[in-house]
Amino acid sequence: MKLRKSFVAYWLAVSAGLLALFSSPVSAQQFRLGYVSLDRIIKEAAPAKNAQVRLEQEFSKREKELQTQGAALKTKADQFEKDAPTLSESQRSTRQRELVDLDRDFQRNRREFQEDLSRRRNEELQQVFERANRVVKQVADAEKYDLILQEAVYVNPKHDITDKVIQALNASAK
Repeated sequence: MKLRKSFVAYWLAVSAGLLALFSSPVSAQQFRLGYVSLDRIIKEAAPAKNAQVRLEQEFSKREKELQTQGAALKTKADQFEKDAPTLSESQRSTRQRELVDLDRDFQRNRREFQEDLSRRRNEELQQVFERANRVVKQVADAEKYDLILQEAVYVNPKHDITDKVIQALNASAK
């Protein structure tokens, strides 16, 4: 209960400070606030699109191999189901072991593919985010912003500078 009261007191103090900051008259200069949508940057900026193309090129061959391996496994499983009634017990158990081994290999390859793809996607996105952050800082310095947010519950569109950031990223990608 004590922790809850201190948390409430903390939020009241922070809220009062922010209210004072935003509501007090500023004589010489206005407080400038901006917002950037990282989701839009990932979807619309040329460096993010280029990263997606690189990932597709890098992983398309492995993805096709995985699809081929999965189709071959399904074909063998279907054939086994069809042949099972006519096979001897030893033939049936041998083919079942083969199918289990093929399935284990397929699952391992698929898991490795997903892990590699996820790791590379994170690397590429990290580079895009770093470039975007540099551009945001440049825009903030050039246009004298005091604060730029990347996440918010609600943003008035007049504070959204995402288009400026995307244009600058696209210009630097050429």
